Amino acid sequence: MSQPTPNSTRSRRELSAWRNAVFVIFILSGLALATWVARIPGVRDDLGLGTDPSSVGLLILGMSVGAIVGLTVSSPLLVRFGPHKGMVGGLVIVAVGTALIGVGSTVLHAVPLVAIGLILLGFGNGMVDVMMNVEGTAVEREIGKTLMPLMHACFSLGTVIGAGLGAAAAALHVAVVWHLGLVAVAVVVAAVIAIRFIPREAELGDEAEEKPRVPFGQRMRTALAVWADWRLILIGVVMLGMAFGEGSANDWVALAVVDGHGQSNSTGAIVFGCFVAAMTVGRVLGGPVVDRIGRVAAIRITAGMGVIGLLLFILGGPMWVVVLGTVLWGLGVSLGFPLGMSAAADGSTNTAARVSAVAIIGYCAFLVGPPLIGFLGKEFGILHALFLILALLVASLLAAPAVRPVKREEPVAEPA
Repeated sequence: MSQPTPNSTRSRRELSAWRNAVFVIFILSGLALATWVARIPGVRDDLGLGTDPSSVGLLILGMSVGAIVGLTVSSPLLVRFGPHKGMVGGLVIVAVGTALIGVGSTVLHAVPLVAIGLILLGFGNGMVDVMMNVEGTAVEREIGKTLMPLMHACFSLGTVIGAGLGAAAAALHVAVVWHLGLVAVAVVVAAVIAIRFIPREAELGDEAEEKPRVPFGQRMRTALAVWADWRLILIGVVMLGMAFGEGSANDWVALAVVDGHGQSNSTGAIVFGCFVAAMTVGRVLGGPVVDRIGRVAAIRITAGMGVIGLLLFILGGPMWVVVLGTVLWGLGVSLGFPLGMSAAADGSTNTAARVSAVAIIGYCAFLVGPPLIGFLGKEFGILHALFLILALLVASLLAAPAVRPVKREEPVAEPA
């Protein structure tokens, strides 16, 4: 059995408050992202972009580029400013970007301003993603229980809340600017309140004394140096298959049910709901299971479930077989991302850089996966295109030993 070891002199109440504060940060990140997604049709109409999806696609590309940049610079920024300023600053950037999207679409009808808002939304969320995962691994280590799957379930909860509020706002004909503006204010207020319950970095024993200020270029070189660690690359392989499978499912499950299995649009939506529900259940229940059987066994079992699920989904037959395959697929990809984050944080004082590296791999899979599946689907059929996900899940299964916990190294003094 392998699981985090309790490593804290804090009271249970302090640890619970810290854990709950990190849960809130995860929820806020998901809320902000889903708020934009839910109002895409309204933004498109306000900007007069018509029905051509390529115009909206270009705007989304700006958010993706911003996210990749945010993921890349998050490590040196976290080292420079610490988790308090870093996470609040990142969420403030998210809020500013969200507000600019609303103003640019409803008030000024300015595509460039909306594009800037999306870049800021992506950049801030990319920053916060790494920082909240680093903080999540810290509280997980202090409490001594596997918490990362539940934290990622909180992100999913945030997206559900954001989607629900967005649907309600659209149904009530609330202007995009007011909806996004109120969410932006709520994100900042909630972040400022939550951050008060997160300990300062120095209090965690991660810093024995005040470190000399290191130039930004040197911090970036230190952050990039982790890519030479083969264990980290293999953790990235685990996350690549899982994130590719999750991201592709979000965009293609419903369409594959309709076009590949000849079902109605409503059936496609229901089957997609089964996937999301299975993945959320896997993350909610995953922590205790991982503590009992260990990370490696959990990845092997879930990846195996994903492979079996994809085979059932692709090969089809009666709809109950397709639904069963969808559920196994959702459970199969549920733990790879959170457990990969926990594994990346093990055994090194350069935690932020390591988490940032595997996060980049995971999010690149999210970004590249859906369009690649679309291209392959055009050439070979959507169901046959899904065999690529199956192959990547097999790679995740084979790379599973990389997530085995390792001893956390003692901090060493950095050169002045």
